[in-house]
Amino acid sequence: MFKSLEQISALMTDLPAPDQKAAEQARMRQSQLVKPDGSLGRLEEIAIHLATWQGREKPALDKTRIIVFAGAHGVTKHGVSAYPAEVNAQMLAGFHAGFAAICQLAKAFDADLSAVDCGIEQPTSDFSEQPAMAEAEFLTAFQTGFDAVRGDEDLLIFGEMGIGNTTSAAALYAAMTNSTGDIWVGRGTGVNEDGLKRKADLIDKAIALHGTASLSPLEILRHLGGREIAALTGGLLAARRNGVPVLLDGYIVTAAAMVLHRAGGQTMLENTIAAHCSDEQAHFEALNEIGLHPLLFLDMRLGEASGAAAALGLVKAAVACHNGMATFAEAAVSGPSDPA
Repeated sequence: MFKSLEQISALMTDLPAPDQKAAEQARMRQSQLVKPDGSLGRLEEIAIHLATWQGREKPALDKTRIIVFAGAHGVTKHGVSAYPAEVNAQMLAGFHAGFAAICQLAKAFDADLSAVDCGIEQPTSDFSEQPAMAEAEFLTAFQTGFDAVRGDEDLLIFGEMGIGNTTSAAALYAAMTNSTGDIWVGRGTGVNEDGLKRKADLIDKAIALHGTASLSPLEILRHLGGREIAALTGGLLAARRNGVPVLLDGYIVTAAAMVLHRAGGQTMLENTIAAHCSDEQAHFEALNEIGLHPLLFLDMRLGEASGAAAALGLVKAAVACHNGMATFAEAAVSGPSDPA
């Protein structure tokens, strides 16, 4: 059980390294398949990435899990969302009932789906007035995410749901980059221009109130984040410590990834692939900040892990080609020759 932020920070060291032998075996296989080397583009990169972190030449997707964390935000009292807070409980019930978008995507791509309540009946405090979470609350939420990871998954996808969490994510980005709210706020669930201004003003107020420039990334998360974002961060850390590859979802999940990136460095995210760039303003810039390039640009902004789940089709295609194609020798096809 986590007792302090320092204990979490200690887990960001001595991380498992990527399996370079498996990576080389996968690269060699790609070079021998019946195609010009590199002709499948990022599908080849995906297959090699999975092979590297699964520690085998031919990666598998038998144990693919999607975990969606749900939370509630006190800052919503300021009208930062187009939807009321009661949608949190209604959508969480929808995940369990199977009618949400992520349920259909998980079914389409044969992924196990779990929805975790991180306290939708207990909104965080309004971060424009006080820290969003006391340390004990933060540690509990972080532990929830950390414990949700089994460690034997072939691939993990994390998602979130929480009215107001795009405001919280934008606040995290602004604080971690020492910038202002207007750079990072977007329309989220569909707020108008007045809503955008309210979001930006609240973020600037909170940054000044908490003096975030002097806070560690984990403290910034405690002051400005939500329970579901803390759980996401815990889940991402658990995946990294277990060497499980992660397909990174959208704007809010990327904020959790940036916390780890700022706290532990680039190696914290070595096991991740950015699935998509959402339609949320500044998500592409956030991905640039942590050195990731997305697979898809589909103008999505739903959350729920829906963008990453959509990209799961690409991942399955990459694995199918990598594992199922014949080599030049197996197919008795002439391979490439050196130019004269």
